[in-house]
Amino acid sequence: MPEYHPTVPAPGGAADAPDDARRRLRVAGAAAAVCLLWAASAWTAGHLHAGPALHTVALFGHLAALVVGFGAVLAIDYYGLLWALGRRPLREVVDFTAPLHVPVWGGLLGLTLTGVLLEPHLDAGLTQLKLFLVLVIALNGVYAGTLHRRLTEYGEGRPPTRLLVRGAASALVSQTAWWGAVLIGFYNTQH
Repeated sequence: MPEYHPTVPAPGGAADAPDDARRRLRVAGAAAAVCLLWAASAWTAGHLHAGPALHTVALFGHLAALVVGFGAVLAIDYYGLLWALGRRPLREVVDFTAPLHVPVWGGLLGLTLTGVLLEPHLDAGLTQLKLFLVLVIALNGVYAGTLHRRLTEYGEGRPPTRLLVRGAASALVSQTAWWGAVLIGFYNTQH
């Protein structure tokens, strides 16, 4: 006689439809808030003029925020790489990286607020590209947060390959955008 194994719906199944709708609404609200803050900071940067002393303080704050935010991103992606190489279990990676989202967002907020005071040349193509990359970083951060929550739902089980591929793509987008913004920022300070 065959054994009976009840079917347990995977996270995100039909039984979770109200939760999925709430989750999508939260993600859409977070993405809208990111876009609003980004647009407000770009507009403010074009209308605000900081004196030399404030500019120096803002530059130091900008670099400190970069260390905090990008440093946390590098730690998260490094742990993801350790998992991909089979050196850490996924559960450990998810647990380790969860608290790092706070310094990522804190660093990104610090970069945005101090960047407003650095009087960027908003008509320059490279500066526009850098601002676009910052928006990509923030929107990808919202997306990465949802991926992290989905990975957490699987506990010790193996998530579907599709979810893992989306996580790897998100990490690639993150690294590309962060490094691109850093390189443009460095170039802009030299010219």
